[in-house]
Amino acid sequence: SFLQKLVLSSQEGLNGVPVAENFRLEQSTIPDTVQEGQVRVRTLYLSVDPYMRCRMNEDTGSDYLLPWQLSEVADGGGIGVVEESKHNNFAKGDFVTSFNWPWQTVAILDGSLLQKVVPQLVNGHLSYFLGAAGLTGLTALLGIREKGHVTVGANQTMVVSGAAGACGSLAGQIAHLDGCSRVVGIAGTDEKCSILVSEMGFDAAINYKKGNVAQQLRELCPGGVDVYFDNVGGDISDTVISQMNQNSHIILCGQISQYNKDVPYPPPLPPDTEKIQKERNITRERFLVLNYMDKQEASVLQLCQWIQEGKLKVRETVVEGLANIGAAFQSMMNGGNIGKQIVLVSK
Repeated sequence: SFLQKLVLSSQEGLNGVPVAENFRLEQSTIPDTVQEGQVRVRTLYLSVDPYMRCRMNEDTGSDYLLPWQLSEVADGGGIGVVEESKHNNFAKGDFVTSFNWPWQTVAILDGSLLQKVVPQLVNGHLSYFLGAAGLTGLTALLGIREKGHVTVGANQTMVVSGAAGACGSLAGQIAHLDGCSRVVGIAGTDEKCSILVSEMGFDAAINYKKGNVAQQLRELCPGGVDVYFDNVGGDISDTVISQMNQNSHIILCGQISQYNKDVPYPPPLPPDTEKIQKERNITRERFLVLNYMDKQEASVLQLCQWIQEGKLKVRETVVEGLANIGAAFQSMMNGGNIGKQIVLVSK
């Protein structure tokens, strides 16, 4: 049978912002027979994430991300439905997910790489398993719990940069659910800031493209900043760090402003900022969610419970069709989205 697949057609220079033309749609065929231990799946949803920018480079800059190969099908988080199974754990009609789902309409996959997902756990929103109830939600929850040192009743203030993105918008809500008394977001448009406050329960939000961020932070965080969920790095982070308290904590979660630059991760701080970090004993440790997979199951159940109870609000930007992934990627990297970027491949 026939399938469509999306392959990497060109690798941008290390500092280039990805464009739709980096990808090419191709037709192909799939074997008719499924081998023992395999399942044939139809792709429903694919996830498009900022970290994928690193996979477009020949060297991803990290030991846990493999680069995409030129003229080979790209892959990432995906969800599909089983059409035929020769693996004991799966039956026809099961919904399944994988971190390494090929960007194609149908696929034959090794059953050991798949996990079953139950739509009822996310009120029927299957795509949430790629975001709020998947790797994005885990990154926000485990980042806060492993590196944030949030304590109920301690009257802590958290600042979240990149707050309207997939991870940031969840992190701010989880901060409140886990006991922060004040959560302030930083985002790039008035619309994003207003959604953070009206829908996501942030106490306030700052549009960094308007006005003086340092001054607004001082007004909105009069007691200083205890926890900083850093999605962006760069100048914004230097400004936040300058207002952090003694013995406070930075949660390093992706650094969008740094993704296109050929620097180590986590990127070094400028000398003045590093001096503040050392003097105030601010923790800033590398955080990789994949190191905490022993906590995955319990954490996903917690995220699903919050979603079912309406305590965790989820926003998605959905585009339809495999052919539009490149454009979706470009829009996300240019800050055009609110929440998680999802591609609907088939219904």
